[in-house]
Amino acid sequence: MADYAAYQRGAGSTFYPQQHAQNSLHQRSLPGRVRSPATSARIPFSNSDTPSPSRSPGPQSPQQFGMYNNPGHGHQGHNVMMNGGANHRGFAMQMNLGKPFQHNQNHQQHGHGHQQHQEHTGAGHGGQYNHQHNVSSGGISNVQPHFAPGHLQNGTPGSVHSGLNKPPNEHWAEQLQLVQRAREMTQSHSHARTHPSVNKSVVAGTSNGIQKESEKEERNRPAGQSIQDAKENHIWTILDFGGQNLKTLTPALFQYTFLTKLYLNCNKLTTIPEGIGKLRHLTHLDVSLNELRSLPQEIGMLVGLKQLLLFDNQLEYLPSELGSLYQLEMLGIEGNPIPDELKSIIVEHGTSELIKHFRENAPGPDAPRERDWVVLDEVADPNQETVTALSYNILCDKYCTQSQYGYTPSGALAWEHRRETILAELRERNADIVCLQEIDQDSFNDYFRPELAINDYKGIFWSKTRARTMTEKDAKLVDGCAIFYKNSKYIILDKQLIDFANTAINRPDMKGEHDIFNRVMPRDDIAVVAFLENRATGSRLIVGNVHVFWNPAFTDVKLVQVAILMEGITKFANKWAKFPPCTDKEMFRFANGDSEDGKATPDKSQVPGISMEYPDGSQIPLLLCGDFNSLPDSGIYDLIVKGNISNAHADLGSRKYGNFTRDGISHPFSLKSSYSPIGEMAFTNYTPNFQGVLDYIWYSTNTLQVVGLLGDIDKEYLKRVPGFPNYHFPSDHVALLAQYTVKSRKEKKVVTEPDFGQGRDRDRNRS
Repeated sequence: MADYAAYQRGAGSTFYPQQHAQNSLHQRSLPGRVRSPATSARIPFSNSDTPSPSRSPGPQSPQQFGMYNNPGHGHQGHNVMMNGGANHRGFAMQMNLGKPFQHNQNHQQHGHGHQQHQEHTGAGHGGQYNHQHNVSSGGISNVQPHFAPGHLQNGTPGSVHSGLNKPPNEHWAEQLQLVQRAREMTQSHSHARTHPSVNKSVVAGTSNGIQKESEKEERNRPAGQSIQDAKENHIWTILDFGGQNLKTLTPALFQYTFLTKLYLNCNKLTTIPEGIGKLRHLTHLDVSLNELRSLPQEIGMLVGLKQLLLFDNQLEYLPSELGSLYQLEMLGIEGNPIPDELKSIIVEHGTSELIKHFRENAPGPDAPRERDWVVLDEVADPNQETVTALSYNILCDKYCTQSQYGYTPSGALAWEHRRETILAELRERNADIVCLQEIDQDSFNDYFRPELAINDYKGIFWSKTRARTMTEKDAKLVDGCAIFYKNSKYIILDKQLIDFANTAINRPDMKGEHDIFNRVMPRDDIAVVAFLENRATGSRLIVGNVHVFWNPAFTDVKLVQVAILMEGITKFANKWAKFPPCTDKEMFRFANGDSEDGKATPDKSQVPGISMEYPDGSQIPLLLCGDFNSLPDSGIYDLIVKGNISNAHADLGSRKYGNFTRDGISHPFSLKSSYSPIGEMAFTNYTPNFQGVLDYIWYSTNTLQVVGLLGDIDKEYLKRVPGFPNYHFPSDHVALLAQYTVKSRKEKKVVTEPDFGQGRDRDRNRS
């Protein structure tokens, strides 16, 4: 059953069908795989121009193939299904709707042959309505079915489940009802004719016989565009190409990434192009009664699918990528020569059990090629001081659940596997500075700190502030932020915690502000700041690591948190600029167990440099890493890059936050995103519902110069992977890595008056 967004029409509003232009769409051609250069150039990330339904359809547009919008309607949010076909006579549909209505999610499945029908005037709708239809009965279709009666009986020969008198369970009974209905819907656009806008007798279907728990928000991260958003942002989201004798599909079809339902049943398709993986908003896909012999691996990208109907094809196997379809309620396989061992799973236990079988036993995609190292500028002088920094949200173990990441095998979600993969990457990247977000106290103390000590790292860590109110056992599981640094290269001079909520409520200008208590104070996000000195050169470095609040509805809270962060760094930097020279920078080498005393001895291989002095805090090199949970078009990005934003910034809304909303927000640092020279990453957070840039490494442009970056993920690999984490990527975020050169400081010259000798004094005396 097809559902669509609520809208209102006046009496006499009419949909006019449009004839099909073709019965065969163009064959898809695949471009050759392109590699990124191993040195400087990154493959440009281009956003394909998705055709707009409001534009005139071009020669490749699916609108040429029978999609029609009545220009007189002017409504957004309609889901329009094709109605009519080649040589069809158009018909008018008259509707009188008393109130807007919307179909309940439980009524999404189409056309189930249940004995007890539910009328659509039930509680799932927003109001009562009456339909008046005048449907032409003539010229329904002249398209003949392409299959013989034998095509309807191509089930697994000799199957133990063939010809069952009584279905073993409700789920398989529903499948048999659906396949019977599919075999009856042989006319062109049958789904359009049974759509609720035309036929109000369509009944709702069950799920897959397994009651699923309601989804809980366990992970603090922004949510992607929902299917409902897609419906509201587009005039139509459903296409019905059923019964058109199509043999091929044009690639233009897969540019309509907002589609939620696609019907390709009763055609002559032998393959489904891999472009199907682009339609990631699909909830229903029907390719029944075709001539399919295989499904593309990219079918696993459609993790939002609730119904995938494959009835009466020639499929002898199913791709293991189906294991990603964790929301699938009905996989229609009847009428295919599928092996008994697979068919028996779905017959006896249902769709979800077969999907679980694929997910847990699938070999997974081939490993991606290594991320390119993008060289922005060559380091000409080998003696020039450099620093490398890595930032990584490693996904806290308690957030990494099967309900949150249902597309991922349980083995890939296991913390033992993930932490080893994370550690291996940190060791391979071998950065001077490592900033980790979502690392809990237990993992820091018992795993990462001792393991990274082997690689010359020391670290500091603070949990989020809620850990203070918990028992010691529970506090160990609270995540926070950690900074690791190479001990042989840097010595730590100071470390500070910035507690956003506590700082906000204690500011004199924010006392009594309701928005502080209601919006900022309940969040326990933090930042950690370290002040380091290079043992060899004496240059000093400020490193900040932050995890900003996740909820996209709280842009004002995010902005206030970053404002407090920059205010805190400014205060500490000015304090650190006055720090005296460090006199205890000598490295010590610990003797092995064969020595007599076992004591540490000075390492004479490195001569400590003289500590540098800085006139003020803004002159100290600064690296600011973290998960900012904000896109490049956010107020946070503007504030950090521009150095100030207005008190009337849209992200602040009408909230009141003391001086921030009276005078605006500013900071004294000259900062830039390390990845801005390449237009930012394609994404730093990758899930089925969200792909975007949330993580950054900012650097002070007056003291540092970025010279190299770790590039994007292999794009060919991503065509088969719906989301992270998986066996290759242990977090839903990816690591950022950049290299910088430390700019030499320009010493201010002391201007003295030249001395011209005694003659000048005589001239002065004369004047």
